[in-house]
Parts: sequence; structure tokens; C-alpha cells
Amino acid sequence: MTLSIPCVLMRAGTSRGPFFLRDWLPEGDEARNQALIGAIGASDPLQLDGLGGGSTLNSKVAIVSKSTQPDCDLDYLFAQVGVGHQSVDTRPNCGNMLSGVVPFALDQGLIPAQDGRTTARVFNVNTGSRIDITVCTPGGQVTYEGDARIDGVAGTAAPVLLNFLDAWGAVTGQLFPTGQRIDVIDGLELTCIDAAMPLMILRATDLGLSGRERPAELDANAALLARIEVLRLQAGQRMGLGDVSNSVVPKPVLVSAGDSAHSITSRYFTPHKCHASHAVTGAIGVATAFALPGTVASGQAMAAGRHALVVLHPAGQIDVEVTLQGAGAQASVQSAALVRTVRKIMQGVLHLPSYVFPPAPTEMPEAIVAQGRRQFPQKEVHIIVPTSAGGGNDTMARTLTRKLGPLLGQSVVVDNRAGANGTIASEYVAAAQADGHTLLFGYIATHGINPALQKLRYDPVADFAPIGLIGYSPTLLVVPAELPVHSVEELVRLLRSSGSRLSYASAGEGTVPHFAAELFKLQTGTQLQRVDFSGAAPAIADVASGLVQVMFPSLFTAQPYLRSGKLRALAVAGASRLPALPELPTLLEAGVPGVALTQWYALFAPAKTPASVVRQLNTTLNTVLQDPEIVARMEADGARVQTSSPGELHDLLMAESEKWQAVVLQAGLRPEVVLES
Repeated sequence: MTLSIPCVLMRAGTSRGPFFLRDWLPEGDEARNQALIGAIGASDPLQLDGLGGGSTLNSKVAIVSKSTQPDCDLDYLFAQVGVGHQSVDTRPNCGNMLSGVVPFALDQGLIPAQDGRTTARVFNVNTGSRIDITVCTPGGQVTYEGDARIDGVAGTAAPVLLNFLDAWGAVTGQLFPTGQRIDVIDGLELTCIDAAMPLMILRATDLGLSGRERPAELDANAALLARIEVLRLQAGQRMGLGDVSNSVVPKPVLVSAGDSAHSITSRYFTPHKCHASHAVTGAIGVATAFALPGTVASGQAMAAGRHALVVLHPAGQIDVEVTLQGAGAQASVQSAALVRTVRKIMQGVLHLPSYVFPPAPTEMPEAIVAQGRRQFPQKEVHIIVPTSAGGGNDTMARTLTRKLGPLLGQSVVVDNRAGANGTIASEYVAAAQADGHTLLFGYIATHGINPALQKLRYDPVADFAPIGLIGYSPTLLVVPAELPVHSVEELVRLLRSSGSRLSYASAGEGTVPHFAAELFKLQTGTQLQRVDFSGAAPAIADVASGLVQVMFPSLFTAQPYLRSGKLRALAVAGASRLPALPELPTLLEAGVPGVALTQWYALFAPAKTPASVVRQLNTTLNTVLQDPEIVARMEADGARVQTSSPGELHDLLMAESEKWQAVVLQAGLRPEVVLES
């Protein structure tokens, strides 16, 4: 089944996604959801095969139709599409995407426009609530041009006014669905509120936080995320939402004091990652909790009437005008209004891939029989990559998954869980069910260097079942092409003459780019400032642009930038020269001994994974690594394929552990020294 359907791609508020008329999509919820999965490209975390942007903020869909409600003009169904997994959730709402509904409907001729301004009442199918939306329509035509500005979006546009009329208790039936304004779960006070979006609100200070942390800092705090999720699951039960482990609601929110008596600071989670700015529906909920007494977010007492409140978020603020009726314990919120902006990015025909649709009925019986015979895998296999998307590890993993899936008879997807120098991904897999469906793309940092440098909450040997080696990639010393050095000797001279003004890019503590640079500093007696990145991909991008001056990446990571001429390689941090770069000396040849790091990559399962599953995975992996296309692709990217048995990989781990512990001691790179460098 292949479809070509009309589509309008819009930026609405601080979200982006395709807008569809309901009639453009296939009939039936199942076929509709498969079409949305194909439209966004949900199967891949990077969403390369669709309109998504690799984030929940860019994996949203708006479906619009004439309203079936007698007092409304339009029906709006919001769909949150998965990132890296084929799922569609129509339980939550999105106020940002909501802001594009009326402009889209006007463009499509669904409702008539008035001269000057047009107000339409929208029925939110997800929550059953009504919203009055006012847009600019000079001369009876919708316009996207204007002077309104919202934080988190570049430039200005025409204002879109959203006035929420009855969003309070829209999902659960009650504003405070537990019957209380403050609940205590696991010793922490929190407020469960249903105002435009079911929320679980916590005081940041109760979790030892200031509430002003950057999203990346919160996302890297694995212990915090785990604790919030435990609280969220219990809050979901108390709110009458049932088991919310596979749902995006309720959304967790951390609040703290604002900059004035009429503002509050918020960190909004989606729910497993901190929002780069803030959801509109979440801002309504936070402002409601702030305006009413007796919640963990309550501000000063407010009289009946309109109040201009401010929700501060990482990218700026959202101004919410709240109308209160009554006072004290009897106070209630009658409406909440705020301004968003919208831009139509493009309109055209969207081509949906056939693979997202289920096979024809005639193909099903044999597939069902084969699934019944097969012991493993019984479901989608996830390979957890401990570095950010776009880096060498990620690229290598995705190269393998294209061949692994067909051989295993199941989808194999890459799941990037970067952060905490690889420990987030490693801990996740170590704690996963030991059935072979969750694997780790481990490498020299997660199972060699990092364990030697610091105490970890996972054991690189005891907590994993080795599956097999994938290959090796040499480490290079590279600098931006614009830096006026062409040899290691010239670089050392520049470093000694510039003091500590230059910097090196680290992909995280305990990674090869970090460790090699520290050894280089020790051996050359030079100074370099360390700049940490959440993986090799963003690190090398900043080196290529000249923002950072030195890096020790793998050839696999550096190859595209070397070919484009943006980077210059000065030496190989290895035992011998490379056939692909025969003119490039080793660091030892260039007068710098003791910096030899060849990166290796391997696949691991959680400990206690059945031996039969490990053998099957090892056989499948080795089959893929013998494929001439895979070998050629990896060699072209700067990696050498190397197969192994699980036992041989175990022996490598033991040898690596002894090797790096000895190197750390000899070099004096104790954790406290490394942390200060």
C-alpha cells in the first residue's frame, strides 16, 4: 500500500509538524496511524525517512475537520508520533500545534474569513475542551506576517490569540483529579492537576535543584529522571489514568520561584526529556496551579478578575492572562489566554512509504506461523547507542541494523541515549530484561577507559553478556583546516607560545578524545582547555568550524570532514601508519610517545541473557560483518571489520581492563586530576 496525500508543513508556536484535513488521510484509526508513522518517519530516531526532526517537538501532527459539535467551528485531533518507534498517541494535547489550526483551516477554505480578524471556536477532540482562536485576516485573507514575537522562535509573525474556555479537568474530569491539591508520594509533596494537560508538579528545591538548570543538565541526570518516572507512574494511577508507563501523560514539571510576584519558573518534561522551551498546554496548567492557593506552585493570593502571569522557561517566557472567579479556597479559573505565532513552511504532496503499512492478508498466515516457531526475537530489537546521533558510533550502528533486521526476522532500531559519558546507556542496558531484545553498542570508552578512570554504577564485565566484536578504527590528531599548523611540531610550538588559550574537544569524560588529549598534554608539557560535548558528532562539528582547535577523534568520525577539507590530520594516535593515509606519521614518529589508542566497537546484551540467544546474535552479527557491502562501507568510513566469538570478546574486555588501569596509574590520571583538567 503506497499513498500520495496532500500535506501542509507548519511551524506552530515552538512546535513543527504536518497538518492534514481528516479527508486526506486513510479511513480507520489503524490505517490513519500507519500513515502518520510514515509521514513523520517514526521508525528511526533521526526520522530521516519522514518530516520529523528527531525530537518529540518535531514529531507532532494536527488533523483538522469541520466540527461535529453544534457550538464549534472546527475539530482538532492532535497526534504525538514516536521517535525511533512506531507509535501514535492521541491521548495528550498540544497547544502549540493548536495555534496553527485556524490559519490552516482558513487556507483550506474550511471556514470563511472576516475582514481584519477572524475568531473560530475549536473543539479539541483529545480532551473534549473548547478554545477560541483569533487570527489576523486583513482583506479577508489569512496572513502569517506580523510583529508578534514569542520566545524560542526566531523573527516575528502575526499574532494568534488562544483563549482556553474549559480546559480544566478536560482529561480526567476534575481539575485536581486525586481530590487533593497536594499529594505526598515517596515522601515528596506534589500537585496533580488537569488543566489543558494532566501534570505532576514538583518543587525543584525538594529534589535538590535550583529549578534554573539547563535542559541538557537535567537530561544527563539519570538518577533524577529515574526518580521522576517512579513518581509519575504512581501519580498516573492516583489521577485515574491507569498504567502510564507507555503514555506521555501526566507530564512532570519542576517549578521554582520566578523573577517577580507574578511569575513562576518551570522545567517541563515530555515526559522523559526536558522541553527546550515549554508546552503551551503545560503553561496553562502551571499558571493555573500558580494562581490557585494550596498547590506546590501557588503564588501570592490573587483577587477575582484578570491577572497577567508569566511562566519562565529555558528559552524565555510564556505570558498567560488568567481570569479568576471567587477568592481563596473558592477561587476558580474561568479562562486562560496567550499569544502564539505560526508560519506555513510548505504545502504539497507527501509520499508515504509502503513499509509502514501491514502486509496484505494473503501474506499474513505464513508470517504468523513463522513468528510462532521462532523463540527469538519475539519483538523489535533495540540497539542502545551511548553517543549522540550523527557520530561514528551511531553511523556504524545504523549501517549494521539495515542488515541485522532481515536476518533476525524482526525490526532492529537504534536508540541514542547519550549523556553522563556513556553511563546512561550502559546502565540502561545492564538493567534491561535479559532476553536479547535490548543490546548495547559498546566501545572502548564504555568498557575500557571510562571504568579505569572513575567509579561506575555498572560493571563492564559482570553486568553484560558479550556478543561479538564489530571492528576497529584508528584515532587521529586533527585540527581545523584554518589553523596555521601542518605538523605535530608546529602544533606543540603554537600551544607553548599561546599558553592556555587554545582548547580541545572532548566527547565526554572517559572517551578516547578526552583521554588521548590528556595524555598528549602530559607528554608534550602543553596546556589545552577542555570543552565537553555530548558525543563525538557535536564535538567534531565545532572543531571543523574552528570554535575548538584540537581533537582526537576516530578516523570513522573524522573521515567526512577530512574529505571536505574542513579538518587537517596531523598524526595517527596508534602503533603504525594507515594504508589509507600513508603520509600521515604516528605520534611516536612525530616525537610524542605514549599516546596510542585504537578504538574498538562491540555488541553486548545484559548479563544472564540465555546462551542460545547470545549464540544466535553472534552468528547473525558475524554474518552481517562478512557481507562485502558492509565491509566496503565501513572501510570507506575509516573502520576495519573484526568478528569474534563471545568468548574472544570477553578476553578482550579482561585485557582492556588491566591495560587501562595500568595506563591511568602510570600517567597519573586519577579521577580527581581528570576532573580538574
